Amino acid sequence: MIIDIHTQGSCYGLTFEEMIANMDKCGIDKTWLLTVETPDNEKNVTMKTTKPLPFPSSINFDDKDHRFIIGYAPDPRKADSIFRMEEAIALYGVSVYGVMKFRMCYDNAEAISMFKFCARRRIPVIVEMEYGILGESNTPFLDFWYGGGIDAFEQALKRCPDTVFFGHSQGFWAHISGDDLYNKAYYPKAPIVPGGKLIKLLHTYDNFYLDLSGSSALNALKRDVSFTKELLDEFQDRTCFGRDTLDNSMQEFLNSLGLKKQILDKIYDKNATTLVPID
Repeated sequence: MIIDIHTQGSCYGLTFEEMIANMDKCGIDKTWLLTVETPDNEKNVTMKTTKPLPFPSSINFDDKDHRFIIGYAPDPRKADSIFRMEEAIALYGVSVYGVMKFRMCYDNAEAISMFKFCARRRIPVIVEMEYGILGESNTPFLDFWYGGGIDAFEQALKRCPDTVFFGHSQGFWAHISGDDLYNKAYYPKAPIVPGGKLIKLLHTYDNFYLDLSGSSALNALKRDVSFTKELLDEFQDRTCFGRDTLDNSMQEFLNSLGLKKQILDKIYDKNATTLVPID
């Protein structure tokens, strides 16, 4: 079985039938179907995935064959966010909090309350983090950023030890390396320097997991294939396959690495089904 833990529903304008056809073409058995509720004034308007994807975009699919695991990420700054999450769990079986993509520090009080709620309900959290690069903003702000940086995220990991967090997007994956390129380039190409903060977090916090979706993950893993093989071996129990871009580039890359079958099985489905069991 292959489970894609990161797809944002209708962000590519696909119908339900087109989504299923895409999954079948790429050999995907099940998909975590996520929302994006980034407010208009916080969006990078050039990116497709920053179009609002409210909760109805996930539940309007006629999923008779149970191909989708439903996710939802209401903005924790809204007073009723936890109540909305509770209702979504009760009515629609929501099993994932994601994608969290807001111009807020992820260690603030509202975020921490949501994360602790997710821990109580055994719901993993997918967090997007990006650093703003001055001069490259397409928002009302001089730069656009999500999450407040790796140090704010570490505080969330520390304060919510029972919450499973997935790191996603450029801001996480640039920290695979110990260099200073994380806030200078969205997709650094330089060789990996030892001492990356992402690696340190993996060693320190066993509630931190890797979401392999998106161009940022693929770019990071391709920076040093030998390093990547060691990384996936060491953290095979905390890595999950995802796509985000709806193509098969990550799957093709993983299959080219010569990893042991037991490692690939964990990355493709066993880790995901451990966190979110399939009926």
